[in-house]
Amino acid sequence: MANMNDAAKANTAVIPVPKLEEDCYDWWERHEQVLREKDKINPEVVLIGDSITHFWGGDPQTKGIEGAKEAWRSVFAPYRVLNLGFGWDRTQNVLWRIDHGELTGLNPTTVVILIGTNNTSETVNARANDSDEIAEGLREICDRVHVHVPHAAIVIMAVLPREEKPDHPRRTLIAEINARYAELAKERNYAFVDISLKLLEEDGTLTQQMTSDFCHLTEQGYQIWADALRPLLPQR
Repeated sequence: MANMNDAAKANTAVIPVPKLEEDCYDWWERHEQVLREKDKINPEVVLIGDSITHFWGGDPQTKGIEGAKEAWRSVFAPYRVLNLGFGWDRTQNVLWRIDHGELTGLNPTTVVILIGTNNTSETVNARANDSDEIAEGLREICDRVHVHVPHAAIVIMAVLPREEKPDHPRRTLIAEINARYAELAKERNYAFVDISLKLLEEDGTLTQQMTSDFCHLTEQGYQIWADALRPLLPQR
């Protein structure tokens, strides 16, 4: 029988769970909205992620979140897109959402995944994960994507830089995560996109021109992401 120490060592990043944290929207309502609207959208492109993806915009729309409309249109205007970004989500939340129908019955050509930054945070609801655990969480997500949409091309986004200064410990952890993400992408022949250097100053500083709070992208930051994604989408 497993003891409490075994449970404490379990990789929480791969154990599916629903909502863990409070945010500026209703997590459960957004999940139900996805289930209601996904088939009508019939997406060619699916974005999977946390608040950074959620706040970009698109469908399903969340009241009070305007999104970065110009950057969105510049890359996604020719496509039907389903935004499966949920604020505060970790890898384990994404696993739960996929297990509970968010990809079921869809047939997109491309799935873009940006996840993992919230796994670096410690809260009363969930512990922080190390880079190996987070990479395993991503691997589990990709496995599920393959099951539900086996013909879709997968694009793995590097976790975006956070915190203002380059010597912040979270920057080191993010670099470790991204090294493992790159290995997974190479192993499975996924596209791997890292826009970190384009978001940072030459000295490694992250400014509020790119991120409003040293985490979430501004319109300018989203435009950099849009420009990086455009060549990876089906040509129109």
